[in-house]
Amino acid sequence: MKDWRGQRVLILGAARQGLALARYLSTKGAQVTLNDQRSVSQMAAVRAANADLSINWVFGEHSLRLLDTADLVCLSGGIPLTLPIVQEALRRGLALTNDTQIFMEAVPGPVIGITGSAGKTTTTTLVGRMAQAAVKSPRKAWVGGNIGMPLVDRLDEIQPADLVVLEISSFQLEQMTLSPQIAAVLNITPNHLDRHGTLEAYTQAKARLLQYQTDQDVAILTPDDGGSWNLRGMVAGRLITFSLQHPPVGQSGTFSMEGKLWLYDGEKDLEILPLSAVMLRGMHNLYNVLAACAIAFAAGFPIDAMRSGIEGFGGVPHRLELVRTWRGSKWYNDSIATAPERTAAAIQSFNEPLVLLLGGRDKNLPWDDLAMLVHQRVDHVILFGEAAGLIQKAIGPVELGRRPYSLEICGTLQEAVQAAAQVSQPGDIVLLSPGGTSYDQFKDFEERGESFRRWVNQLP
Repeated sequence: MKDWRGQRVLILGAARQGLALARYLSTKGAQVTLNDQRSVSQMAAVRAANADLSINWVFGEHSLRLLDTADLVCLSGGIPLTLPIVQEALRRGLALTNDTQIFMEAVPGPVIGITGSAGKTTTTTLVGRMAQAAVKSPRKAWVGGNIGMPLVDRLDEIQPADLVVLEISSFQLEQMTLSPQIAAVLNITPNHLDRHGTLEAYTQAKARLLQYQTDQDVAILTPDDGGSWNLRGMVAGRLITFSLQHPPVGQSGTFSMEGKLWLYDGEKDLEILPLSAVMLRGMHNLYNVLAACAIAFAAGFPIDAMRSGIEGFGGVPHRLELVRTWRGSKWYNDSIATAPERTAAAIQSFNEPLVLLLGGRDKNLPWDDLAMLVHQRVDHVILFGEAAGLIQKAIGPVELGRRPYSLEICGTLQEAVQAAAQVSQPGDIVLLSPGGTSYDQFKDFEERGESFRRWVNQLP
């Protein structure tokens, strides 16, 4: 394990990941500076809650002077490589890293890493549930990363026999030079192009999950998604697939057939459970379940543990989460949908009439395909936030007798909820699936989803 004593570490970003890393490094004797561009007043509560940390807090800007006393620069997920202080650090030859890389360097036990443009939180949660059913005391299963706890500040508690399940984002992968023993790339579709610039750069970030594997490791990919499947040439060890179709002879994988989920172990088909036992809505969630089972098989979990993880699981918050039935309409919170493609998947999960709340901040992604789907499936559209005008232009004018039958623009999400209440009818689905990020009005998608939930529950 690396000796951090006396190391001068600059951490950029004092959110969940930055704080966890500061806790860990300060206990290891590093001289930690935690820097955030938010003001002293904005960070007062965070600082008070972490008053026990022996660190230097710097707020208000990312001053280049901070690099003068830094041996290492650690980037939180929200810090882009294009930030001037990051560019200057690279010019000076300072090493860049992040909490996930430091975690991977120090973790004593095996790691399952899961990434993808969509579905990684649901899949990680499912694998975590399966792991908790499969791993017996005194061993322990840890679930975290980009979901829940970053885990870097729990390193001292993790034992060599334990198992770690990590959700890993493209932002975290940018600095990684280690791959987990089991690596799953669920899908790669245009996302975060405002951060990565091009689909090629985004794909390269995702591919780092596999890049450093050895012939002793396992990769999980799907032939049903071109972005995932195009990485198969990088597989150094064993490949396991997930798909709607049966794998080729000798290729282990999970699949769906005759109303059931199956595992093909390379020799024979093994039934996992009926599709009717899966509570999650939508084809995208079927893929998430198949992926989770493939990962569980790679980790050596029994089929009983796979079943335990799936049965009774209704999803995680802010992902097609049923909030309330109000005057005969069902209101769903899908705040996690920060790309048009995610919204399209949500729309296709329903057959009922739809009232769709779209908006937030654009990520430089195309809206045209979603606009076509809106014309096919959505009865009423309510737009809000920065991207409202952009989305309205993509959808075009409302035409008599053609979906959407109405389109309304609101300044805020709260106003959009009120507008949806006016237009919704019994039997409708009212769906918050924004297609844009939350950063125009909220700190993250979770705060947006929680606000939506609160405002829906306040409807009289």
